[in-house]
Amino acid sequence: MKADRRKEFYADFTLVIVGVVWGVTFLPMAKALDTNGVFTILFWRFLIAFALLSLISLKFIKRIDPKSIKYGAIVGVFLFAGFALQTFALKYTLSSTVAFITGLIVIFVPFLMFVFFRTKIRAHTYIGASLATVGLYMLCDGELGFGLGELLSLFCAFAYAFEIMLAGYFVKKCEIFVMVATEFLVVCALSLICAVIFEDTPVPVLDREFVVAVGVTATLATVFAFFAQNIAQRYTTPVKTVLILTLEPVVAGFVGYFFGAEILSSWQILGAFVILVGILASELGSYITPKIRRKRGFDE
Repeated sequence: MKADRRKEFYADFTLVIVGVVWGVTFLPMAKALDTNGVFTILFWRFLIAFALLSLISLKFIKRIDPKSIKYGAIVGVFLFAGFALQTFALKYTLSSTVAFITGLIVIFVPFLMFVFFRTKIRAHTYIGASLATVGLYMLCDGELGFGLGELLSLFCAFAYAFEIMLAGYFVKKCEIFVMVATEFLVVCALSLICAVIFEDTPVPVLDREFVVAVGVTATLATVFAFFAQNIAQRYTTPVKTVLILTLEPVVAGFVGYFFGAEILSSWQILGAFVILVGILASELGSYITPKIRRKRGFDE
């Protein structure tokens, strides 16, 4: 039991690092978007990531089986859907609104886990998710309405929620290197198609911003982060995964503030603090609750 808890703790800590890495990459991505299209950047990001992971994993892959490819393809479609829907949502509503609605995955995942896998939702999960949602609203400083942009953002949130939920389920049943590599290849292929359709060409403007953004996101935010996330999800739950990953907008906000000359209001800073409290409440609850249950004679 202690060994399992230790693995869960290390998995959760890994997810904290992933959330920080994704938050740090927001600023270079935003700068690259001034001269290059979203799908062009995604194509090159995931193409390079696929190539790197393939090289790294050659000596680790035991076998390339159809099941791992199928699982990777399914997760890849949902991941790409999240990226694409979020991109189009930004054309029709405020970025803060898109960020907040997308962040609602912190609420969606627990209920999707209950509906599809009958996973019990503990009290500390409700508390952590609720605090994170309030904090996201404050941090994003959104002005909520409901039009096409909001609808696309909602579908985006569901796509990301399914990606996290299914990745957590599939990763325990297949060869992880093959699954993640297939996920990257699917996102790469779909991004190429969309780059040709919506941006005329996938050929990038090779300026400094593009090179930095693709270099950082392909290596750290894709190969490392997605692989680390999938490994971590073998030892922790999708519910805790999505809650911990709400660190991403928190880190992005502070990186923008300190390095991008962006302004954070006191309200937004308080929102970031509320998110951190929500993550801490869920994390502590997941360790304290089992001990309380054991003392009272209940099974975990």
